[in-house]
Amino acid sequence: MKLLLTGATGFVGTHIRRYVLGKGGWQIVGTTLPQFPAEPLDPRRESIVPLDLRDAAAVRALLEESRPEAIIHLAAQSHVPTAYRDPWGTLENNIRSQLNLLEGCVRLGLKPRVLVIGSGEEYGRAPEEALPFTERSPLRPENPYSVSKVAQDVMGYQYFISYGLPVMRVRPFNHAGPGQSERFVIAAFAAQIARIEAGKQPPVMRVGNLSPSRDFTDVRDVVRAYEGLILRGEPGEVYNVASGTPRSIQSILDGLLALTEVAISVEIDPQRYRPADVPLIYGSYAKLEAAIGWRPEIPFEQTLRDVLNEWRARVGVSRTA
Repeated sequence: MKLLLTGATGFVGTHIRRYVLGKGGWQIVGTTLPQFPAEPLDPRRESIVPLDLRDAAAVRALLEESRPEAIIHLAAQSHVPTAYRDPWGTLENNIRSQLNLLEGCVRLGLKPRVLVIGSGEEYGRAPEEALPFTERSPLRPENPYSVSKVAQDVMGYQYFISYGLPVMRVRPFNHAGPGQSERFVIAAFAAQIARIEAGKQPPVMRVGNLSPSRDFTDVRDVVRAYEGLILRGEPGEVYNVASGTPRSIQSILDGLLALTEVAISVEIDPQRYRPADVPLIYGSYAKLEAAIGWRPEIPFEQTLRDVLNEWRARVGVSRTA
């Protein structure tokens, strides 16, 4: 199957490429931003194309040339603090890029299976008795990023209804694993611990709000869900990808600190707080399990160890957890 993978060189995109290329039977055309060129993992079976997805003509030209049978649309501005600083940049990037892809398919008469990546952030906040979130839960986005994801979500449904484009939508909750930017919480904690162990940072960690609880899934489990949905998901439907288990940010910090022998103090940094922070989010993966048999497999403790060990390798620490 020929797959067009946007955001192919990012955190999740790189894991998808490794996973599907390892299975065989796939040919990948991946996109990356022109300022971040990259080499293919397997030049025989994939190519990496520099492309600004906001350029409708360029997107249409790539679709016409590649004529994909499947599209996984990962590319997005996904950092919530950045979305607060530049709301229009986030909205324009995330909405326009997807619009160009779907409109290009319609104009060219293409009908690839499309996976639109939304977010568990679309659900916003709800009373504890209304949790876990299911696909029928109301959407209450509370930040510019989640607003953009609601727009992508409903746009995918609209193109399915209006044009019969076989679009599946997914709402992944937080995910983590090796290769993630330290703009995200688990990698941010692990990077600080590794630098402290290496003597490159004083033994003080600066952190934001530790009280919220989130639903974390290992990225390697997430990409299994995406591949399963692009092959066997029902067009027009939406699926949560979640662990079903809420974990407080405090417990994540404690779990990572338990993996080091170095004495580290923790300081709260008010600059790291968000204008709005939903206290509790977690989802149900029951619909996804019923559809394709998916459930999370990688223990959360392994995710923490793998992320910390990767950051140790990056900064030159020889020890492993």
